[in-house]
Amino acid sequence: MKGSYKELTLAMLRTGIFGFGGGPSVIPLIRHEAVSRYRWLEDDEFGEVLAIANALPGPIATKMAAYLGYKQKGVLGAFTGVLAHIFPTCLAMILLLTAVNVLSYSKAVSGMIAAVMPVIAVMLGLMAYEFAEKAVKGLGKWLGGLCFIISFLLLQVISIHPAIVIVIFLAYGAVHFKLKDKRKHNKSKGKEMSV
Repeated sequence: MKGSYKELTLAMLRTGIFGFGGGPSVIPLIRHEAVSRYRWLEDDEFGEVLAIANALPGPIATKMAAYLGYKQKGVLGAFTGVLAHIFPTCLAMILLLTAVNVLSYSKAVSGMIAAVMPVIAVMLGLMAYEFAEKAVKGLGKWLGGLCFIISFLLLQVISIHPAIVIVIFLAYGAVHFKLKDKRKHNKSKGKEMSV
């Protein structure tokens, strides 16, 4: 059942307005609009589209809006669906940033921001500690410490972009765990042969 541009725009505006909290909270709203309200898709097809959208990079809600728009009205429909879905968020961001700029000179707001900064610092420190703990469990103390020192030098001393450092360590992790699995496999083979 094909929908009109008006239905598509209204449906995606509603999901953009009421979908507070990101992808997981928006999916039931999109399902309600596409399956229950307008019957653009059957439940099975929605599940398949959701699985494919989940496998692709990027925000899931905009991918779903693009698919629904494309299914209804082609390329222009995909463009309309995405625009209608992101418009409420864009408008809210513009209004909130304007309010922040206006209120940033207020002593009360400055005080609130100053009060929140230590909390953010503690949360970031806790997150860094948990990541370091996982790294030490996976790599061991010496190798985990060495990786920390190397990443610190790359980021702070040499000033390499963080994305490049992440890619380097992901590549290292893939090789490290592949070699670790290979060693385990060879050890188990050696034990079998000795028995």
